[in-house]
Amino acid sequence: MPKDTDIPLNSLGFAKPVSQTRVVVAMSGGVDSSVVAAQLAEEGYDVVGVTLQLYDHGAALAKKGACCAGRDIHDARRVAEEMGFPHYVLDYENTFREAVIDEFADSYLGGATPVPCIRCNERVKFKDLLETAKDLDADCMATGHYIQRMVGSNGAELHSAADANRDQSYFLFSTTAEQLDYLRFPLGHLASKAETRALAAKYGLSVADKPDSQDICFVPDGNYAAVIEKLRPGAAEPGDIVGQDGTVLGQHRGVIHYTIGQRRGLGIGGLGDPLYVVKLDVNTKQVIVGPKSMLATRTVPVREINWLGDAPFDSQAEWHIGVKVRSTRPPTEAIVRPISATEATVELLTPQEGISPGQACVFYDQDSSRIFGGGWIWRGQ
Repeated sequence: MPKDTDIPLNSLGFAKPVSQTRVVVAMSGGVDSSVVAAQLAEEGYDVVGVTLQLYDHGAALAKKGACCAGRDIHDARRVAEEMGFPHYVLDYENTFREAVIDEFADSYLGGATPVPCIRCNERVKFKDLLETAKDLDADCMATGHYIQRMVGSNGAELHSAADANRDQSYFLFSTTAEQLDYLRFPLGHLASKAETRALAAKYGLSVADKPDSQDICFVPDGNYAAVIEKLRPGAAEPGDIVGQDGTVLGQHRGVIHYTIGQRRGLGIGGLGDPLYVVKLDVNTKQVIVGPKSMLATRTVPVREINWLGDAPFDSQAEWHIGVKVRSTRPPTEAIVRPISATEATVELLTPQEGISPGQACVFYDQDSSRIFGGGWIWRGQ
């Protein structure tokens, strides 16, 4: 009987035959996770597909452009049938509401601009679903995210996707080192989404031409305010739009309808230079506006930091790294000064506009594709 050390590592990094390697694939019903499941099944792995029902099945059936809805559950099940592996649907509606939707509503009401997809990965997919995968005796869990996991001298590392246009590192910064040991991201090395769709066609998957999801799954039409009003009745109370000196310039129909950096739709035109939303004061129900220069921020307080560097985060006075303060912007040079193991002050060498509490600040190595984690921006300018 050969020792494990005599067996070469398979493509998922285990010293065992693929047929004896069980992998749970988190299947959203989209083309990405479907390709992951199909590819691993074709390679001979013991694949188990799992789809989470995150919100009302009946209401979700007709909604397009969102993940984990009723139609997507059907699509995931169909792919499993086509490729011949078992598929399970888990009802996580209550967990999703408590861990993601409620905080989203409360954060928005607090004047923040939350990113619920990060919390979903952190609190549902990479926590509860990952534990379910372990309960199923899986060796690992694979997802269709565009990010890379590489093994370095100190263990598993998180790296940006090969395709910068598809990179999802901003939404996965809170993945812990322990979770990273167990997770696999088979699509992260692909050069483009076209390659993923080509693989879907190769495997004959019914979802090969399915459009990408664009919206937050429980905000399928992009209307955040309508969702907040439904979740928190009476939240959209009107108030004043005021200038930086407190002068009342107009009226608004509820703070929840505005975001930091917004210029259009304020209804206060003809006042000279363009005015932007620079602050939201929930307590006074005021939308504060000012010139674009007031949006520039150099110092960003960050907390709930998840650090993925080799040395402890607070082992040195400052880290010279790149940071992303919005998912759509490239990393910018910064100095991160730890306050504790989970809090820091981030100094942006070039001021950035439109930074809002509730968004993520993600840390990047400036000399490689590695991600050092990140944290949450927690108070206004």
